[in-house]
Amino acid sequence: MSNEVPLRVWASDLSPYALKLRAMLDFVGAAYRWLPESGTWGEGASLLARIAWAKRRRTAIRHPRTQPLDEYPMVPFLAAADGRIYYDSSALARWLDETHPSSSGPLVPAEAELAFLASLVDEAFDEFGLYMVHHNRWVLSADTNRAGARLAEEFAPVLSAPLAARQGRGFPRRQTRRLPYLFSVAPPGAKPGPAGPLPSPHGFPPTHALLDEAWETYLAAMEEVLRSQPYLLGERFTVADASAYGQLSMNLVDGRAADRLRELAPTTFSWLCSIRDGGHTTSCGRLHHSPALHSLLAVIARTFVPLMQQNEAAYRSAHEGGETLFNERAFDAGRALYDGQLLGHPFRAVVKTFQVQVWRELRAGFAELSAPQRRILPEEIARALGGSNL
Repeated sequence: MSNEVPLRVWASDLSPYALKLRAMLDFVGAAYRWLPESGTWGEGASLLARIAWAKRRRTAIRHPRTQPLDEYPMVPFLAAADGRIYYDSSALARWLDETHPSSSGPLVPAEAELAFLASLVDEAFDEFGLYMVHHNRWVLSADTNRAGARLAEEFAPVLSAPLAARQGRGFPRRQTRRLPYLFSVAPPGAKPGPAGPLPSPHGFPPTHALLDEAWETYLAAMEEVLRSQPYLLGERFTVADASAYGQLSMNLVDGRAADRLRELAPTTFSWLCSIRDGGHTTSCGRLHHSPALHSLLAVIARTFVPLMQQNEAAYRSAHEGGETLFNERAFDAGRALYDGQLLGHPFRAVVKTFQVQVWRELRAGFAELSAPQRRILPEEIARALGGSNL
């Protein structure tokens, strides 16, 4: 390990995807540098310039290959020893399995049905879980999180002190303004937060109750699994755990959300703290599909799955109608919007092409499973993916 060239990661601990990637890097035992926080000005500036160049040239890679519907994130990015720039935490799980295999077993299980199950849970937390935890940080914990100050501290190595402080002060306002893009729409008359009014755009149904209900349901399902076994797929850590950890642990530093998490899901809270402190790095043992996972799959079937279906249907309609602008730029322009429903609650959202790609890849993976392998899934998920589990 001492002769290994460290990977360089451009990331922020404020990002759940960065927390997910750090947990995976620690599990496989990879040497890495966490920038900009732990580097010099020169290291951080050099890596940031390389990432910007790769994004402009479209050479940053979502392993094994970038797709037209993909969108580059803010963080994290990983610079490999060969100079290539990689992004997307789920794709990086597969890359790490290939380049830094763990003696405990791969992040993506070798068995096809378990690999698919891990990917389903992974994507559900990545795509829908983000909405819940972002809502918790900037609504539930708006006056108890230190996100702005922490951002300034992380970027101090590459920015002057005044510029870092300015960026930190502006961060809460920016994230509060982005709440509707990330599914959190305040009801009329909501109390303003410390970063300003909680957005309630005209024509958008309020979604705070939807997100609160979903978060409590996800936590109850996590409790059921983790009271029965150490990790979501059995006795050791996988990409499914990494994604659940990345999203839910984001709120461990958010004051009121952390207190509520500990109250509602004490087993899950302790599990998150254990992974944060490296307890997962020594996990090993058998993976399997446990009946304890059924509640988590059930809530995924009621949230993530219909959201992906509605988003893809809206994409097809918009694309066929000639729309070319999607994702956050379209949201800001009031374009490519659609109306849907989750958990009996109406919502309005913008078409997200990267979610279309996620759903299509899951459907392709499901199509490759044999009939016996499909039985691992609840029937409602199997039907939504384009087939049956029988």
